Amino acid sequence: MKTQDKEGERPAVLMVTAIEEMEATAAAVAERMALSVSVAAGRAAALRLLERRGYAVVVLDRMLADADPEGAELIWKHAGMAVPMEFSFALAGGARLERELRGAMARRRREEELAQAAAAAALDAEMKNAVTGFLLESRLALAEEGIPPLVEGRLQALAGMAERLRERLGGRAPQDGAKGELRAAAE
Repeated sequence: MKTQDKEGERPAVLMVTAIEEMEATAAAVAERMALSVSVAAGRAAALRLLERRGYAVVVLDRMLADADPEGAELIWKHAGMAVPMEFSFALAGGARLERELRGAMARRRREEELAQAAAAAALDAEMKNAVTGFLLESRLALAEEGIPPLVEGRLQALAGMAERLRERLGGRAPQDGAKGELRAAAE
């Protein structure tokens, strides 16, 4: 689920609280923090909103969580990738809510950055391994005796492409001196 509907829209926050005057506080927080804030008065409303869109942060009133622990678990279960946050709306004010939301949004950004970096590193390693495999297999095939000239030309072209791709990916390609090592490994 996305936390934004379209490129450039504000990150979405869902506040789950039964406190009636929370709409005004939510509007003020949304304006000051450039967020899209939705307010749900209880479990059923929160679940409906969670089905409709993704949120960056879901803030659950501690009073509701204590009164309905099963409902709180259900909300957390349906929150998707949102940062879960319990907050006492009755005891703390808007300034504290903003600080907590800023911290939750910063955690979410760090988690997204780490996940993207891990995915990029995994993809990079997979690509490098595949290219290395192509290069080594083509070089092993070229080390064989009695290869027809047409096949040898194709294998050399494949080895050349793999070598150039490996260089672009930042890896070191085996040098021509490695041909003897490859031949020995093939035997």
